Amino acid sequence: MALTLYVDTARWRAHQKHMLEQFPGIVPVCKGNGYGFGHERLAEEATRFGSDVLAVGTTYEAARIKDWFSGDLLVLTPFRRGEEPVPLPDRVIRSVSSLDGVHGLVGARVVIEVMSSMKRHGVSEQELPQLHAAIEDVRLEGFAIHLPLDRTDGSDAVEEVIGWMDRLRAARLPLHTMFVSHLKAGELARLQQQFPQTRFRARIGTNLWLGDHEATEYRGAVLDVTAVAKGDRFGYRQQKAASDGWLVVVAGGTSHGVGLEAPKALHGMMPRAKGVARAGLATVNRNLSPFVWAGKQRWFAEPPHMQVSILFVPSDAPEPKVGEELVAHLRHTTTQFDRILDR
Repeated sequence: MALTLYVDTARWRAHQKHMLEQFPGIVPVCKGNGYGFGHERLAEEATRFGSDVLAVGTTYEAARIKDWFSGDLLVLTPFRRGEEPVPLPDRVIRSVSSLDGVHGLVGARVVIEVMSSMKRHGVSEQELPQLHAAIEDVRLEGFAIHLPLDRTDGSDAVEEVIGWMDRLRAARLPLHTMFVSHLKAGELARLQQQFPQTRFRARIGTNLWLGDHEATEYRGAVLDVTAVAKGDRFGYRQQKAASDGWLVVVAGGTSHGVGLEAPKALHGMMPRAKGVARAGLATVNRNLSPFVWAGKQRWFAEPPHMQVSILFVPSDAPEPKVGEELVAHLRHTTTQFDRILDR
């Protein structure tokens, strides 16, 4: 009895193929929990479609994935002096986002990140004159720019990249490769057309692995079903049942990521109103679970346990049976499955 990730493999790989066609030279990203699939599975997929480089989040991830992927590994977190040394092979490429970072990686393979409108990290325009001398001591694999997802000011992502291309060229820095993030296929094509001597490589994770929502599905197995009458006490906190129904114990708890949710950026009045409503219900211990039964998301009977959740199914719905599975709407990047099954 498990929380299972089902994958429609043919459909999932068809989407991958579509992305590879749209983004020539794509750099697949495998970081965090492997976008819900795990590092090993994504390394296998990247090998299968012939990628020469796989991007990972940290040096620790690179140390784990190096045995599953034989190509180059690009570490996206920038190098910082004083970081814990992690033994890595020469095929690992480090990102740097400062002059000091470049000076600290003499002889290493590096990609230099420039400061975009994200304002997260990157080399500034003022540092470019000094950068020209610094790169003589490293093996430069290219430059990179990480762009924002939303542009509420109406600015153009392509123009932002062009601006940096012009600055780098004016500083007489080599522009053989530019790694980019969060560009559409048409935008990438525009850049490639304008700068034919530069190879633009899109680093893509979410849209590559999770772009087809119908290709994957989480399901939690029903472990136990207990009938309760209105007023019956149950659970760790001995709350009272609000009405007649069933307490349904389903595989999937906090250790799987069930009940954990990342903050969301809300736009517009309706999403904000729904957020306020959810917060209000939570204050009276009413929390909607991600599990679906008989066409409806069901309420948690109490907060999820470590490996299971207890749901309340009212008596006007069909009684779940032990061994059945409930679809679970879970966020891939925060979920850890018990098993993965291809179908």
